[in-house]
Amino acid sequence: MSEAMQTLEGWYVLNDFRAIDWTAWKSLSKQERGRAEDELYTLLAQYQATEDQRQGSTAFYSIVGQKADFMFMHLRETLEELNELETAFNKTLFAQVTIPTFSYVSVVELGSYMAKPGTDPMEDPEIVARLKPTLPKARHVCFYPMNKRREGNDNWYMLSVDERRGFMRAHGMIGRSYAGKIKQIIAGSIGLDDWEWGVTLFAEDALQFKKIVHEMRFDETSARFGEFGEFYVGNLLNRDKMETMLKL
Repeated sequence: MSEAMQTLEGWYVLNDFRAIDWTAWKSLSKQERGRAEDELYTLLAQYQATEDQRQGSTAFYSIVGQKADFMFMHLRETLEELNELETAFNKTLFAQVTIPTFSYVSVVELGSYMAKPGTDPMEDPEIVARLKPTLPKARHVCFYPMNKRREGNDNWYMLSVDERRGFMRAHGMIGRSYAGKIKQIIAGSIGLDDWEWGVTLFAEDALQFKKIVHEMRFDETSARFGEFGEFYVGNLLNRDKMETMLKL
């Protein structure tokens, strides 16, 4: 049996994708649409207050294409808090004119090798900042789930720890070359959702998503062992942009 790589975990993550039922939205009265928007913006203000208190973080993005209209990405200390966020949103009038299209549950993850020997990693401010991050409010977002392949000679989980560490070191060099261009949140989801990791990328230039994913496809780690789910890309939303989106 190959040795399992130990990991460090931080905040739980919910990527919540929704489509707007435009027929239902148009069927609401002007007063109802106003109330629905007020409820939404009240929730957004609550999310910001939680972030200001460093008790979690939320990002809000529109989604380009037909997979969804918008996405909330929530980071919280517990799964119960994520559940409460979902329930609070679902009770709003605005939620009644939306359709859930996809969601993903995971937990922010780092390799245990990040910790300094003989120290408590949760006492290291740099590690804590990575495990419990404030989500960037960059112009663009890209989310995708992924697995490590488990087939024949390309079975990631049958490699030794040293082999896996070597592959990931080379893989990480590509990621580091995009420092300042892309911010990534890697979240583990083994036992939590259908894939093994959820990856969220943030950038001011959406072309950087294409460039980094394209370059990594030629890296042996991805070429041999990577399996990818659907990609979701979008643009930063705020109250003004949401008001414009919902205006009839």
